Amino acid sequence: MTEQPHSNRLIHETSPYLRQHAHNPVDWYPWGEEALDRARREGKPILLSIGYSACHWCHVMAHESFEDEATAQVMNELFVNIKVDREERPDLDKIYQTAFQMLHRRAGGWPLTMFLTHDDHVPFVGGTYFPKTPRYGMPAFTDILRRVSTHYRQHQPELRQQNQALLDALRAEIAAPAAADAAVLNDAPLRAARDALIHSFDPMHGGFGGAPKFPHPTSLEHLLRCWAASVQGVEPDRPAETAVLSTLRKMALGGIYDHLGGGFYRYSVDAEWQIPHFEKMLYDNGPLLALYAQAWQATQDPLFRTAAEETGAWLLREMQDPAGGYYATLDADSEGEEGKFYLWTPDQVRELLSTEEYVAFAVCHGLEQPPNFENHAWHPRRIAEPSELASRLAVAPEQVDEWLAAARRKLLEARSQRIWPGRDEKILTAWNGLTIRGMAIAGRHLGRAEFVASAERALDFIRARLWRDGRLLAAHKDGQARLNAYLDDYAFLIDGILELLQCRWRDGDLDFALALAEVLLDQFQDREAGGFFFTATDHETLIQRPKPAHDDALPAGNGIAAQVLLKLGHLTGRADYLEAAERTLRWAWPVLEQIPNACNALLAALEDFLEPAQTIVLRGQPEALAEWWERCARPYAPRRLTLAIPATATVPTGLLVERRAGAAPVTAYVCTGLECRSPITTLDALERELAQ
Repeated sequence: MTEQPHSNRLIHETSPYLRQHAHNPVDWYPWGEEALDRARREGKPILLSIGYSACHWCHVMAHESFEDEATAQVMNELFVNIKVDREERPDLDKIYQTAFQMLHRRAGGWPLTMFLTHDDHVPFVGGTYFPKTPRYGMPAFTDILRRVSTHYRQHQPELRQQNQALLDALRAEIAAPAAADAAVLNDAPLRAARDALIHSFDPMHGGFGGAPKFPHPTSLEHLLRCWAASVQGVEPDRPAETAVLSTLRKMALGGIYDHLGGGFYRYSVDAEWQIPHFEKMLYDNGPLLALYAQAWQATQDPLFRTAAEETGAWLLREMQDPAGGYYATLDADSEGEEGKFYLWTPDQVRELLSTEEYVAFAVCHGLEQPPNFENHAWHPRRIAEPSELASRLAVAPEQVDEWLAAARRKLLEARSQRIWPGRDEKILTAWNGLTIRGMAIAGRHLGRAEFVASAERALDFIRARLWRDGRLLAAHKDGQARLNAYLDDYAFLIDGILELLQCRWRDGDLDFALALAEVLLDQFQDREAGGFFFTATDHETLIQRPKPAHDDALPAGNGIAAQVLLKLGHLTGRADYLEAAERTLRWAWPVLEQIPNACNALLAALEDFLEPAQTIVLRGQPEALAEWWERCARPYAPRRLTLAIPATATVPTGLLVERRAGAAPVTAYVCTGLECRSPITTLDALERELAQ
């Protein structure tokens, strides 16, 4: 084993990303008082570098600059250097990405490289990836370091003035306009978001806008809900139907989907969904799993079912820790090359398959086409339907399906023998919440009990390892749970629990969701302006306390918080939950009016506020409950919450206590918001109620 010539303070961290830099010659610190105190004492500006373990360009900058002795010497001489894993510290990432956007009038990215003042940690300049030598129209990183240091020493008064303006802008971003409380909430943002998404839809290739293309599951879910609701009305919304279903089909057929192992890559570098950026993120696959399962239930398109089942199987096989939690990411790189693990040549494939299997796979997945990746390599995507090949070869479609299944099985087995991309095995509470939700929805719609059991194991892991003294922790790795949880951790986990409860009742799960909701209200709520801060009241003081309204790679925590509080409020009769959700929508109203299509999580909450969702509580004997549950919970009904609770179950205090089992085998309590019908005791009567 090669001896590492250096070790810095990151050697003591649990984050795989930080430990990747533990042997750099850079004198890295984790974010914390030791580094911040040194900067104050020495008057040196801070170089803040934020990235994550699956980030390709983070690796490039590390190999070029952070592993280079000469570059490290300049960094160590001129700066206090702090390395942050954005997945562990999304609070810091949100603040400094927002600051970057304000300073540069464009979105940032990773690696994020920001230079901060030594005493108050306000950024005065920054960038993303910087090359070691001059290229891409950028100067060498060491030249930038020297210029920044010189400018910092010589222009303190101007920088302080700029910093004050930036701080004012950061504070204004989260402030609520005075008129927000008086706003009349209506459905105009819902319609405007739908129109904006249709306008940006790419009718040829699916998705929104041009390259690079991201999946945007919250946008697609909004359009799916729009279309599903319109089907119940006079005129189905064909543009919404086309946009969402075409995009889902193009993605499932394209190279952004892993046709051997299941699961989706981060994004497509081209507009046609053909060549991905190869990292696989838990936070993409949980929501996409839910979306494809919902789309299958709404359309019965077998392609959607296949994508959902294979993605769920991938999560079970490769991303779930034996103890129950889900891992964070799979890297884009293996053996130092992006995508190498996933690429093939025709000769490699031909050696592993029979002649018939090779022909089927080559035609269906593009090996007959010119290479679509560098170094004459092929990344499989689906360019022909099996039915087309069956006609061409004059064989039954079932025979082609058998050849393709055998080919994929053999190729997946051979691929598993390659050198794997790195896997970040930290377990993040928020991302697990998204995936618990996805596995529960897929398990319910597809009838896959193993998906539900997987979600249950993940929830049990979080409750056992990351719930301490009535508070959540954000991350678990190597037996250690650490970092105070954020808004997303609480909101996403409650959402996952509510979806899991719709699959089966288990005593204690709703109590856990209610305990999480209490912390949400007590520690995160902005009692003056409405909405929820990203960090708790006892969190470390930073230059901003974010209040996210816009969705980014993840749905906005405020949107999910409002959604779950509305559901819990209607389920339990708790007025404070309903009031907190309404105040969140009022705080966010100016943003919803200006850019609604960037706030789809909040839009779903707005929809549930304007037209309260249907809540169905079924009480009775387990054997009799199954048929009633099948009728209520299995269909795609995004604005319905169904709980099938055995007569002997223990329920929390509140409205649920009043919804008891009666003399009939099953009693159904059907409510819209807080308005409830008389108890229903026959399945025919329930059918009539659901048909209204």
